[in-house]
Amino acid sequence: MSNPVAHSFYKGAASSALRTFGRRFVGVVRAALPQRCELCVAPTGGRLLCGECDAALPRLPASCPTCALPSPHGSVCGACLTAPPPYALTVAALVYAFPTDRLLQNLKYGGRLALADWAAGALSVAAAAALARRPSATRPDRIVALPLAVSRQRERGFNQAREIAVRVAAALDLPAADLLRRTAGGPAQASLPWAERVTNVRGAFVAVNDPAGARIALVDDVMTTGATLAEAARTLLRAGAAHVECWVVARTLRPGQD
Repeated sequence: MSNPVAHSFYKGAASSALRTFGRRFVGVVRAALPQRCELCVAPTGGRLLCGECDAALPRLPASCPTCALPSPHGSVCGACLTAPPPYALTVAALVYAFPTDRLLQNLKYGGRLALADWAAGALSVAAAAALARRPSATRPDRIVALPLAVSRQRERGFNQAREIAVRVAAALDLPAADLLRRTAGGPAQASLPWAERVTNVRGAFVAVNDPAGARIALVDDVMTTGATLAEAARTLLRAGAAHVECWVVARTLRPGQD
């Protein structure tokens, strides 16, 4: 009689081994072939961006630790004091503005999966710096990618948040876990006015695989209004998660903020 637990374990181990082999193979190919910058096409060795373009990417100014929007002296902003979101804090590597937006759109909509390495690298650096400033007891113990609806993932062929999350998990030596499922498709958030995004994702997630007691870092490529991440965090907390925070590659600033 087959053992479903053992089958699941070996399937997961094989998948992990294949991903590790794939990353190493890509690294060897990049080292062997000329690589040019994604933005200016200057030679870069084995990197996706040249040093000058990487240094010119828009970084966040002093920001609210809860929502990552600009705030004087990096203090908690008035909006988060008045109506705290369900997630405890947000780590963001970059501002979602040119040319960061172009890179993430090429990953998300153009299928340039190599850019997941760049995105995860930027987020890993930001997350590692944030973790270094915190007591170990307050740090997340699971990395969870924000899931896509099945129909949208089938259409796209991959989930960019998962591609980023598994690489961040490997870089920071933290386990990646599947603790959320998307239960509803609905219109893409990017296609909606900001005011409609909260209702569009209401009830869009369900917790799976028992997140009780877990300290979770939710990973996504971009945070705009934060509505989707807030709904995902709310779902995990209702299922018993001890702590949820958001890790995003880029943060969209509100109109008028820069």
